[in-house]
Amino acid sequence: MPALRILNASGDTCISWDETAYAAGDPEAVAAVEEAERLFEKARSAGGEAFQLEAGAPAKRVTRLVPTMTEDVLIIPPMVGG
Repeated sequence: MPALRILNASGDTCISWDETAYAAGDPEAVAAVEEAERLFEKARSAGGEAFQLEAGAPAKRVTRLVPTMTEDVLIIPPMVGG
């Protein structure tokens, strides 16, 4: 089951969904994907970088969320010096 994880001050925010249920039009899965897409766009517009995570492979930078994927996506917020 894929998930969107956004690192933040409290640890991380996680939204997960069943990609098969999403493809079948399940209302709960569709709502979860819509929320994940909203959070993805918000984090990216704030300067966050998104990476697709696959076990045994290097992380791959992504610029859009694909709801039918099977891997997790991790968003890292911009780093601020100080």
